[in-house]
Amino acid sequence: MSEAVRAVERLARLSYGKLVARLAARTGSLAAAEDALSDALIRALETWPRTGIPDNPEAWLTTVARNRATDRARADARPAIHARDILLMAEDNSLATPPATDPRLPLMFVCAHPAIAPALRAPLMLQVILGLDARRMASVFLVPPGTLGQRLTRAKAKIERAGMAFDLPAQADMDARISDVLNAVYAAYVVGYNGLPAGDQKAASLAQEALWLVSLLADGFPDQPEANALFALMLFAESRRTARADPATGALVPLAEQDTALWDHGMIADAEAALRHASRRPTLGRYQLEASIQAVHAARHRSGRTDWTALALLYAGLVEIAPTVGALTGHAAVLSETHGPMAALAALDAIPADSRTAYQPWWATQAHVLSRLGRNADAVAAYDRAIGLSDDPAARLYLSDRKSRLV
Repeated sequence: MSEAVRAVERLARLSYGKLVARLAARTGSLAAAEDALSDALIRALETWPRTGIPDNPEAWLTTVARNRATDRARADARPAIHARDILLMAEDNSLATPPATDPRLPLMFVCAHPAIAPALRAPLMLQVILGLDARRMASVFLVPPGTLGQRLTRAKAKIERAGMAFDLPAQADMDARISDVLNAVYAAYVVGYNGLPAGDQKAASLAQEALWLVSLLADGFPDQPEANALFALMLFAESRRTARADPATGALVPLAEQDTALWDHGMIADAEAALRHASRRPTLGRYQLEASIQAVHAARHRSGRTDWTALALLYAGLVEIAPTVGALTGHAAVLSETHGPMAALAALDAIPADSRTAYQPWWATQAHVLSRLGRNADAVAAYDRAIGLSDDPAARLYLSDRKSRLV
């Protein structure tokens, strides 16, 4: 692969959202912005290997995409409602340099507009801001890729028909939408983080981009405790990156078995500071509880032990306010340590079947609990299901090893 092609791929990963946001703000159309940027990326792949990488690659892409959007608008005889924006875009060269405020922030709030179905807000943001396709997001949102792709296309059309402004909303609207924005950023981080043990460089870039976005939100909205709590949560997770895979086998290393000396203790301190800042407000939200759970795990690098009782209390609070399949499964895993495998199995079985069927962590936890109960045949079947549902080679290696001990 040539250096020029690598440069295009890097820009597609790291600058996609910024460029789409700038173009959409001018065209009034997400679809037009994405199409124009796709054309510009193709043009770069054709041109840069011959002419060399421009001094300012992002500005080059912006200019080509801007011109392409203008040409398409003229050819399509776009409605008059967008005519002023098209002319401004054609004349404005300021798009070549980043604005003072990251342009992705307003676009994230547009994707969280009340007119967009709640279940589509997070995946829409991930596609528009970070360029994720429906296939890669399907396992996170438990929706078939084809169905998700069709729904996202309709959501973009709805934004265009409504003529939604691509700028930050008023404070009251911002407060109402912040949770959806945070959920989208966290979903992006989860997609990236889950690919890290396998050495997926695209996953690493996605995780870093999500961290950058949440840092913008935490800095831009200091009075939003959940923004700072999510920043803390992601920092706790990121601090353990180097300990998540066995260097000899490449297999996933579960949190409870990780070598704490490999954790980034400076990042843990930053996470604890962000969590303290979030705790100053007299509210309690999902991410504050999730970050507190991670803080308990992180404390093992100082104490040498895990406070399972504290974790059980925090998970009980989490499932009370946010009974997601992930929270319920995590609570069951902790109950296995505090109340034994029978209590954990009862908690797992109580999770609605329709939400757990395709959820890989539920099957992995089920397998672990069944093996503790000596029900090896059932545990092997659960491990097989967990392995089949896992996209991560590192996780499959770990699960296969656990399974092999039972047969």
